[in-house]
Amino acid sequence: MPKGISKQSAREAAIRKLIIEARVNEYAMRDGNRNVPWLPHEIARDAAECRDAGAPIVHFHGRAADGSPDHRFEVYRDTILAIRERTDAMIHPTLGYVTLDATAPERIANIVRLADDRRTKPEFAPMDVGSTNVDWWDPETRTWRTKGLIYRNGTDTLEHFAGEIRSRGMTPYLVSWNIGFTRQIGAFLDAGTLEAPAYVCFCLTDGVMLAGHPGTKEGLDAHTQFLPKQHRIEWTACNFNGDLLLLTEKIIREGGHISIGIGDYPYAEYGAPTNAELIRRVVRQAAELGREVATLDEAASMLNVRRPVPAL
Repeated sequence: MPKGISKQSAREAAIRKLIIEARVNEYAMRDGNRNVPWLPHEIARDAAECRDAGAPIVHFHGRAADGSPDHRFEVYRDTILAIRERTDAMIHPTLGYVTLDATAPERIANIVRLADDRRTKPEFAPMDVGSTNVDWWDPETRTWRTKGLIYRNGTDTLEHFAGEIRSRGMTPYLVSWNIGFTRQIGAFLDAGTLEAPAYVCFCLTDGVMLAGHPGTKEGLDAHTQFLPKQHRIEWTACNFNGDLLLLTEKIIREGGHISIGIGDYPYAEYGAPTNAELIRRVVRQAAELGREVATLDEAASMLNVRRPVPAL
């Protein structure tokens, strides 16, 4: 048993079923892995394969044919409609990350419009609960590749997001890049701005990205140690620009959930797999460690998700 985990905690972790989320594309290009999906039909095919492999949640970013970010409403609408034609996976679109630096109403406008139509209403809407520098650092040349990139999420903006998400019956997907974000999540829960059970994703970062905790056991432990104990929280973890597979055993044993995909990291050292192949790898590991993977209905119940009513 890993150091620091009690027998009781290990038993509780084994009982709590594992929720797997496929992070299919982010803003990844295809130079590291040619399997990254960009267009709606590609994302839909990938979503269906990931759902069949064991992931009840799919996260995607709108992309153009050349791989550049595409935030047009029609792209998100068409992607979700294409996903729903292929699979019943729960959907988690992006707000645009730092590529959409606009007012709070403008940033969430796509989600609001999507939620107003039951055919396209996502189950989740993201909230990165804090602000951070997201410039890229080159450790080999010891120089910055970018300067001035700030992911701005002020408290007033987050209150606006929380109100819009709640009023439309979606589940907030709360992203924490560092301890300050996690503490703000606790404050929002205390204030009633957010409601438990809260779904929190710890965004670890490696390589050229310094904004989050490193993708190490210590980096993850720093997050979990500051989770507010007075609220029910289900936590998951991803590793942006890093190999999350180095931490999946620890996450599975400690009762967390896993958010993984070639959108975050190409996994070239594993043969540049598809997203579905990554999901199957995590499912096998969970089985070896004695933890069951949550079905879609079980995941929805654990996260208090209200699924959209199918169109007649």
